[in-house]
Amino acid sequence: MSLVKFSKRPWGKLITSDFFDNDNFLDRQLFHQKLEEPALNIKETDDAFEVELAAPGYAKNDFNVTIDEGCLNIAAESSNSKEEKEDNYTRKEFSYNSFEKRLQLPDSVKDEDIKAKYKDGILSFNLLKKADAKNHKPKKVEIA
Repeated sequence: MSLVKFSKRPWGKLITSDFFDNDNFLDRQLFHQKLEEPALNIKETDDAFEVELAAPGYAKNDFNVTIDEGCLNIAAESSNSKEEKEDNYTRKEFSYNSFEKRLQLPDSVKDEDIKAKYKDGILSFNLLKKADAKNHKPKKVEIA
């Protein structure tokens, strides 16, 4: 048996709740399982690159940051569960969130001096440049 997308609602547009919006359920949930990636800002100054990653809802210890083969690897994983037992029912709620981001570092960055901090849902990095890269000016190329 295979899954087949059902493209029409038998009840038409009478029920507009997201709960009953099955038109795109298979596309959204099964076939296009793209993880939500956090927004990323990168700013270059004369001395460093400043990277900000918006990742609200995570704790500092949910992150795993490594440097490998000239790449800054950022991964985060968070889960939460809640169980409520009453006389005649049990209610369970859970959530799971994760993402991975990989940034290729330029050769001008000092790998050993990367500093990170997490505050108010923003994971920020300060990537210091090597001394010879600070004085490097772009060279204009004339077009013939």
